Amino acid sequence: MDEKAVVKDLKIKTKSIKKLLSVPDDFDLALLSHYHSTGNVIYSDAVGLLDKYAHLTKKVTVDDLYTQAQLSLTRSNVIPFPSPEPGTETFTFIDLFAGIGGFRMALQDLGGKCVFTSEWDKYSKQTYFANYGDYPFGDITSDEVKAHIPAEFDILCGGFPCQPFSLAGVSKKNSLGRLHGFDDEKQGNLFFHIEDILRTHRPKVFFLENVKNLVSHDKGNTFKVIRQTLLDLDYSFDPKVIDGAAFVPQHRERTFMIGFDKRVFGNDIKFSFDSVIYPDKKQAVRSIIQSEVEPKYTLTDHLWKYLKDYAQKHKEKGNGFGYGLVNLDGVTRTISARYHKDGAEILIPQDGKNPRRLTPHEAAALQGYPIWPINTKSKTRSLRIPVSDTQAYRQFGNSVVMPLIKAVGEQVVNLLQLQK
Repeated sequence: MDEKAVVKDLKIKTKSIKKLLSVPDDFDLALLSHYHSTGNVIYSDAVGLLDKYAHLTKKVTVDDLYTQAQLSLTRSNVIPFPSPEPGTETFTFIDLFAGIGGFRMALQDLGGKCVFTSEWDKYSKQTYFANYGDYPFGDITSDEVKAHIPAEFDILCGGFPCQPFSLAGVSKKNSLGRLHGFDDEKQGNLFFHIEDILRTHRPKVFFLENVKNLVSHDKGNTFKVIRQTLLDLDYSFDPKVIDGAAFVPQHRERTFMIGFDKRVFGNDIKFSFDSVIYPDKKQAVRSIIQSEVEPKYTLTDHLWKYLKDYAQKHKEKGNGFGYGLVNLDGVTRTISARYHKDGAEILIPQDGKNPRRLTPHEAAALQGYPIWPINTKSKTRSLRIPVSDTQAYRQFGNSVVMPLIKAVGEQVVNLLQLQK
C-alpha cells in the first residue's frame, strides 16, 4: 500500500502540528524530510508521526507536516538547492559527515540525488536543512541511524572528521596527553563505520576527503591501514593531495580518495586525477570581498595589538607563527574552524583602519559556495546562513572547497556512467 495515500486519510489540527514541530525531535525530522524528498519505503516510519493525531479534525499529509517544519525552523518553504526532479537523476549518493553540504551541492549539480545524509552537529544540520530541504540524521555510529540507509545507492561520499589526523589536532592532543589517529576512540574510529557501510551496501564508488596530514600521520601507518582496509573490501584505491587554490582564492590542501567496486568494474579499474579539469584562471581574494561591511568585523585596537605583539614575539624566536594580512591580489591562508576566535589566519587590510575579519558571506564564497551578489547573479540560488556568525565561521572552516569537489566528482561520475 502507498504510505502517502494512507497519510491523506489522517486528520490533524494545524495548531497541533505547529506545536509539535516548533522544536522538532531531530530523528523524527530526519525521517520526515527524507521521506518527503525520496519517498523511499525505508523512511516510511514518518507516517507514524501522524498516528497520535488521527483523532483530530483537519486533514494533513506528511507533505503538510514537512512544510510546517520548514516554516517553523527556516521561516521559508523555498529550497535554494533542491534535489533533481523525480526520475531525472543520473545517479544516487549518500552524504556522510555532511557538514553544510559541500558534497551534496557539487554532486546535485552533476545530476545526482542524495538519498541519505548524516551529520552530528546541530548547527550544521540547521544550515543543511535550510539549503537542501533534508534534515540530516545524527550519529552515524548508531545502529538506528545506519538502519535507515537505503539498500542501494551509487556513491558513498563524505569528508570524515579530520581532527585526529590534522597537524593542529595531533599537536593539541599530544600536549594534553590524549590519543589520536585510530587510537582516538571518539573520532578516529569513524573511518571503520565507513568500512561497515561499504561492506553492507557495496555502492559502486566511494569519494572521500580528509586533511593533507592524513597521508603522513603516524609515519604513514594510518594511511596504510585506510588503504589496505578499502583494498580488502575489493575496491580500487586512488588518492591525491590537491590544493583548492586552483578553484578558490585560498590555499587549502586536502587528501582525496576515490575507489570503484572491482566486482562491478573489474580488477583494472583506476581513477585518474589527471582527468580533473582545472579553471583556466585563478581567482584573487578581491573577487570575494564585499564593498560594504559592518564595523563589527573590524578588529578592536586591543585585539590588533595582541596579534601584532604575538607575531613579533614568535618572530624573535625564529618561529613563523602570526597573523595573515592578506594580499588582495593573491590567495589566503587556510581558513580554520577557529576563525571566529580572532580571524588571525585571514585578515583583510583596510585604509586608515585596523584590518578586519572576513564576513560569513565572504567566508562562504572563499570555499566556493554561491553567495549573491559576490559570486552568483541568482538571488534564489544563494547559500543561506541561518546561524550565528560564530557557528557560520566554524562551518565554513570545516567545509570542503565545493568547486573542487564538483570538478573531481564530474570525472568520478563520467567513469561511473560508463558502467551503466
